[in-house]
Amino acid sequence: MQDLTERILSLIKESGVATGIVNVSVVGSTASISTIEFEPGLKRDLPEFLDRLIPPSRGYGHEQTWHDGNGHSHLQATLMGPSITLPVKDGELAVGTWQQIILIENDIRPRLREVVVTVYGG
Repeated sequence: MQDLTERILSLIKESGVATGIVNVSVVGSTASISTIEFEPGLKRDLPEFLDRLIPPSRGYGHEQTWHDGNGHSHLQATLMGPSITLPVKDGELAVGTWQQIILIENDIRPRLREVVVTVYGG
């Protein structure tokens, strides 16, 4: 799990957009983008929750087809979603004090991810 907030803020400032939206999207089928309070407890809780909700090592159809051990990773990423869109107000993200933008790697092994950020507005 990585906090992308500062990088996104920097891109918003570079864009010159004062009022609009920012879309943050990850390329790949086993990663997701969301917001959370990026603190040690929740950094532990979220992956544990996802593993309880959609546990690894089940007989998922993906496992029966590919035998690669990450069927649950695809389902977790689908549940969380590949992107979010957030408001931009006065050149800043219009989010709560304790709300950070995060990339979640749901796969069973590390991956190099491309994150696409699009800023719209004026």
